[in-house]
Amino acid sequence: MTSQTAPIFFRPPGGWVGDVIPYFWDGQFWLYYLHETRGGVSGAGTSWHLARTSDFVHYDYVGEVLPHGLPHEQDLHAYTGSVLEVDGTHHLFYTGSNPAFRDEETGQVLQAVMHAVSTDLLNWTKLPDDTFYAPRDLYDPADWRDPFVYRTPDGEGFTMLLAARARSGPSRRRGCVARAVSSDLSEWKVVAPFSAPARFLTHECPDLFEMNGRWYLVYSEFSERFTVRYRVSEGPDGPWRAPADDSLDGRAYYAAKTAADTEGRRYAFGWIPTRLGLRDDGAWEWAGDLAVHEVTAREDGTLIVSLPETVRRHLTDGTPPAEEVPSAEQTPQAGVAITGDWRLTGTSAAVTTGDGLATARLAELPARCRVTATVRFAPGTRECGLILRGTEDCDEGYFVRLEPHLGRLVYDRWPRTATGPAQWQISGDVPHAVELERPAVLDPSVPHHLEVIIDDSAGIAYLDGTVAMSFRMYDRRTGCLGLFVGDGSAEFSEVRVFTAP
Repeated sequence: MTSQTAPIFFRPPGGWVGDVIPYFWDGQFWLYYLHETRGGVSGAGTSWHLARTSDFVHYDYVGEVLPHGLPHEQDLHAYTGSVLEVDGTHHLFYTGSNPAFRDEETGQVLQAVMHAVSTDLLNWTKLPDDTFYAPRDLYDPADWRDPFVYRTPDGEGFTMLLAARARSGPSRRRGCVARAVSSDLSEWKVVAPFSAPARFLTHECPDLFEMNGRWYLVYSEFSERFTVRYRVSEGPDGPWRAPADDSLDGRAYYAAKTAADTEGRRYAFGWIPTRLGLRDDGAWEWAGDLAVHEVTAREDGTLIVSLPETVRRHLTDGTPPAEEVPSAEQTPQAGVAITGDWRLTGTSAAVTTGDGLATARLAELPARCRVTATVRFAPGTRECGLILRGTEDCDEGYFVRLEPHLGRLVYDRWPRTATGPAQWQISGDVPHAVELERPAVLDPSVPHHLEVIIDDSAGIAYLDGTVAMSFRMYDRRTGCLGLFVGDGSAEFSEVRVFTAP
């Protein structure tokens, strides 16, 4: 067993974090996850590994705990599932997949629900006789995965939710959450679907929980978007409604499942995907670094996503990025106005641009840090925000941008993709990094708080402690912190950079 303390986001040695199956037990979060080695679906197989934590800062990496099956067994790939305890025995349900097991009619790779038990959460005994497949007359046999098992509320026995696809209907709209019931966790009866909105291709990693008298169904979909969505209901069986902003994060956060501690604090555990070739233009890949959000609810039932307080406390070595400067000839460690008439004092800055863009350079950013800033902008201001890993002139870098007129928080970078050698051959019509935007209420009458976590190539921006947006930053590994305001005026205060002690 090894202990990992240096990175902020957990990544196992020799691999990446795939879907996480969180389980709170004995004062810790036991984070089972699919260990990805980039071997491909026909490679060596996928096993469950385990990391344990009580603060989302320090992780005990245990290693493999549920080995995948042999090439002739259904669970060559042991995919996502769930864990629960009943009368001193822990039950683990998971997905078994093997390219050698195919449906006779369609030739598709079969997926199956499988079962294992343990008394210590570390050593698991598989029960192959409990394996069961999708009813072929109701569901696609190739999509029968991610079993989430829980005690049936206000009833007897147990309920299992599954990511499934109906046998008929428009191909992109057949995704549903299937349901099975059991009295003994061995024999399962498939009953009417739990949720079948004819909306998405699939509803991966279904998760159900109660908070403040309401019920929440969480799942990940890849039809219109690759994102984690949620639905709200007054009861555990629906009907389900979609809030105006029905996602927990953006494109760079997937397959999140939740778990709560004994005090009722609930967290969502997902992963920030890597990008092919470790470059900003690379295609998104499956699996990456663990990312944890705390999840709470407003009075109207909508969910709030925020930075766990234990992570914030860990990154508390605060240093102001700018000292009061008399002129623009100061060193890069002090605040320097690049464009615009900035007023830079200590941890504060303000500028009015009129019709234009003002930028200011502050301190060099560490590779791992927490950045905070409070910003108040005037009505009509078009944009403002933070520059991450910027160049000396703040022209290039990554941008966390508030756009009040569009009601959104976006992530952007410059330069964008070049399509040729000519000056105009650049992706200038792309408004921001595609799929990295979040709806946000940006009221000019109140201040707004930005908090950004940077861990090497991975990052998360939090707005007002309610909105999260994860991202990657590969091409630039060093650079400064900066500020910018476009077409308006804004005041920044408490601009600070925090590192671990």
